[in-house]
Amino acid sequence: MLGNWLKTAVLMAAIVALFGMVGAAIGGAGGMMVALLLAGAMNIYAYWFSDKAVLKMYGAQEVTADNMQFRSYYQMVRQLAESAQLPMPKVYVINESQPNAFATGRNPENAAVAATAGIMRILNERELRGVMAHELAHVKNRDTLISTISATVAGAIASIVQFGMLLGGGRNSGGERNLNPVVGILVMLLAPLAASLIQMAISRAREFEADKAGAEISGDPKALASALEKIHHYAHQVTNQTAEAHPETAQMMIINPLSGISFDRLFSTHPRTEERVARLMAMTSSY
Repeated sequence: MLGNWLKTAVLMAAIVALFGMVGAAIGGAGGMMVALLLAGAMNIYAYWFSDKAVLKMYGAQEVTADNMQFRSYYQMVRQLAESAQLPMPKVYVINESQPNAFATGRNPENAAVAATAGIMRILNERELRGVMAHELAHVKNRDTLISTISATVAGAIASIVQFGMLLGGGRNSGGERNLNPVVGILVMLLAPLAASLIQMAISRAREFEADKAGAEISGDPKALASALEKIHHYAHQVTNQTAEAHPETAQMMIINPLSGISFDRLFSTHPRTEERVARLMAMTSSY
């Protein structure tokens, strides 16, 4: 099996290649550039400002070293950040019953980690430590940047397809259509689907890598495996109203927070919990 970083690189190359092929076939050079600029502008804005928007969306409350109620949680994040050789991120608590956690921020110097009240209730200290190490691994691996790039290219592909539908597809220098109309329709239908599949595969690869790196940061892969099992069990019994209203934030969480929805593996932003646990347990012999 490809290593997670190599798999991510291959998938990123695939989505860029798909963009090139679809763009050349439907939009031509001009259409490709317009679509990429539009998608890039939207995602650059998201890259710089989405952390504040998401934290506000979830009603996250910042925790400081002086907060008596969450002092142990804050100190836990501080110790893990030092172990990971990361700057201290901002630390937040979300008053949400569903157990979950996420990291956000455009780089390690501007990062934040958040955990719900629900996750603090069901996990013991070791398990919570494993979860927060996983979130700091996302920060260290700059996964926000990776997801932004993949979202930009996937968005550009969708934009090119929309332009093609509106304008009838790209034409060559002689004024003829670049594609047979039937082939063009198939490309317009299948290209966004293929881009989404690749984007979801990138997200799953980054989750596997964060599990691995998080276990290394905490030095306790078994604790993270136990935490994932507990969170998976409880997360789908308790509805997260904010996540249900904003499903685009689901990929940020350690476990998909959308309750009552069954995802085909290909379309899931997260790997199967059983597979994540199995990989973590395979690491325990080294600790």
